[in-house]
Amino acid sequence: MSPSKPSIVFAHGLWADGSCYSKLIPALQREGHEVVSAQNSLDSLDGDVDAVHRALGRVSAPALLVGHSWGGYVITAAGTDARVAGLVYLAALAPDSGETPEELIGKFDPPPLFSHLDQEDGRIWISRDGISDFCGDLPEEEQRLVWATQGAPRAEVLGSTVGDPAWRIRPSWFLVTTRDRAVNPELQRFAAQRMGATVAEADSSHVPMLSRPQEVLELIRTAAGSV
Repeated sequence: MSPSKPSIVFAHGLWADGSCYSKLIPALQREGHEVVSAQNSLDSLDGDVDAVHRALGRVSAPALLVGHSWGGYVITAAGTDARVAGLVYLAALAPDSGETPEELIGKFDPPPLFSHLDQEDGRIWISRDGISDFCGDLPEEEQRLVWATQGAPRAEVLGSTVGDPAWRIRPSWFLVTTRDRAVNPELQRFAAQRMGATVAEADSSHVPMLSRPQEVLELIRTAAGSV
């Protein structure tokens, strides 16, 4: 890999795993980046931050952190690590100090997906009839695959908070997904403006890395070229 290019470390969201970036990773590897997609347990913010820190140990510094949805909380906490050069948020929750996901989501109208969640054994799942609110712009076969492979976060993660947010000390980029039914697009715009991020928008559901991979790649390339 080329040492002149930053490494890329991905952090996934609440109902996913590291393979949700499978349409991005091969292209970034071909372009000379070292890439690792962390496998987050979705048990706690601290555990997911640890997973990102372990992933940072597997690539060369400096690295760009890319977080989707809940992954935005993870990279906001993990990004203060000295090995991190910048942050890319994809349809993400991006908190300020002491702000929980519940508080951030509550600032805006609740997204339609939240009417289609099941809680069982302390975990939160997307119901079968809710998957179109998560990834409705994917072909039906891909939607069924996303549902079948979903992660299931512990309910307690929605009460997590971060200390000093990494976006205060790291340059940031934000992809707003305008057809998102899982994270309100207005919440995304609010978070991006608050952090002073460089903003792009995609006509996408909540999963742009699957439905609009080229647009996501362009934003990552822009960020990588800037750090």
